[in-house]
Amino acid sequence: MNKFLFDFFPIVLFFIAYKSYDLYVATAVVIAATFVQVTYSWFKFRKVETMQWVTLGLMTVMGGATLYLQDEQFIKWKLTIIEWLFAVVLLGSHFVGKKTIIEKMMGASLELPKKIWSVLNVVWAGFFFLVGAVNIYVMFNYSTEEWVNFKTFGVPIMMVVFIALQMVFMYKHMPEEAPDSDSATEQETDEKPTTDSSSKEN
Repeated sequence: MNKFLFDFFPIVLFFIAYKSYDLYVATAVVIAATFVQVTYSWFKFRKVETMQWVTLGLMTVMGGATLYLQDEQFIKWKLTIIEWLFAVVLLGSHFVGKKTIIEKMMGASLELPKKIWSVLNVVWAGFFFLVGAVNIYVMFNYSTEEWVNFKTFGVPIMMVVFIALQMVFMYKHMPEEAPDSDSATEQETDEKPTTDSSSKEN
């Protein structure tokens, strides 16, 4: 939960800055917030995840172009680029290494058949591609304010719904737990016919 809030706080600041000023101020704020996020990760954990570096790089380039050229389209395209990049990386993991990215991320805590991990990886890639496509539709068919609302609220809602559906799918394919050995022994003992003591005497 804390990690989710940590990842989400630049978007919250972006939304607040946009509502208080305009998209250009919001862009400057989200660039600064992403820098703070990466810096905090480095000093707190002594490492920065690859995708955090990628996000920072894209945010700096696309956000910087928005501020320098005073063109809103650059910062709007950033969401699609990053989502489609995620999709490409996920699909590429099918051909590099023994495990897909989703299995590497979740395999330590979940046991699923190899085929299901592959399916989940493709589904995640499809989801990121979908988000990027929806972003293009929104940015070209709705106002900037509606796009900001979509980025701030629409994308997280899509993510929550997708994760919920994914959890249902994974639950259906999780292997059934083997019965506890002690319980099994007790059950076998209970099932054995008891010999009446009087019959022994006879």
